[in-house]
Amino acid sequence: MKTNHKSNQKLQTSAIALLNLVFFFSTSEKTAAQNNAGIIGVDHVGINVPDLNKGITFFSDVLGFTPVTQLGPIPLDAGWKEANHINKGTGAVTIKMINAGTGASIELFSYEDNKGSLVHPNSDDIGASHIAFYTADINAAVKYLKAKGVKILGEPFLTPSGDTAGESWVYFETPWGSKMELVSYPNGKGYEKSNPKTVLWSPKNPSVKRTAADLDSKKNNEIVENHLKIWNEKDETKRNALLNQFYAADVEMVDRHFIAVGSDEISKFIVELQKKNPDFRFSANLLETNHNIVRLYWHFGSKEKPAVVSGMDLFVIENGKVQKLYVFVDEKK
Repeated sequence: MKTNHKSNQKLQTSAIALLNLVFFFSTSEKTAAQNNAGIIGVDHVGINVPDLNKGITFFSDVLGFTPVTQLGPIPLDAGWKEANHINKGTGAVTIKMINAGTGASIELFSYEDNKGSLVHPNSDDIGASHIAFYTADINAAVKYLKAKGVKILGEPFLTPSGDTAGESWVYFETPWGSKMELVSYPNGKGYEKSNPKTVLWSPKNPSVKRTAADLDSKKNNEIVENHLKIWNEKDETKRNALLNQFYAADVEMVDRHFIAVGSDEISKFIVELQKKNPDFRFSANLLETNHNIVRLYWHFGSKEKPAVVSGMDLFVIENGKVQKLYVFVDEKK
């Protein structure tokens, strides 16, 4: 069969264009979804327990976590039960929230006269789940849990290769039979050695949410340069656009006298600062970068006296945006 080379070229070009278009829209939709939902991370994990007091005792006395809030008993009406797939005969629910250290909280649900299944799902059943707890020393943790009478399901397994190389893990059971896990990777995981674009969050480094871009000194310098534009911009619309572009949604600005959280609070502070000093502007004196940490020495003053006030800002950049901003203002001598 004779092949038309030009037709094939057109077909290939069209296919590439289509793939690029699909990729563009997929990326755009993902970004839009994240922005619209405003989801930052995992707040808590909920589990059912047959006895609330025993559940609290296990998490507090055995695992060392701290019970904080409690709701209930809360009567559940028929409409709520139907909408949330709760058996008709089940009674009121009591909810206890546990502070589980560095990470998401754990929410315990206990139902009076529970008519639900008392049989735990198998590990391969849809909906089966578990909670994993990080430990710096998995063997010591196993020894401790065994001494507390906790059932350990096997022995710790060290992953020899692949993305999770260097990670040790083992499952255990709570007194009521829920499966949970101990996990440890004190020297990191295999995938981290390839400098991935995104790294997994870890309770051993709770503030680390870096991407490869966060380690790009040139980009970080550009972010800080735009930070100066934000603080000098008097047009609210333009300033807010820059804030959203270069500051994280939950950015924290830590000053000696106050802490501002979120772009709105920071923007309000900028407005007040500009009102008090209408002719002043910020200018950079020195910029230093160390991985995703940037240090900016600055001046604040008028055109005639540009250094009326001086200081230093320390930036923590995560996911390509300013996550934390620590402000140090030089004391007047």
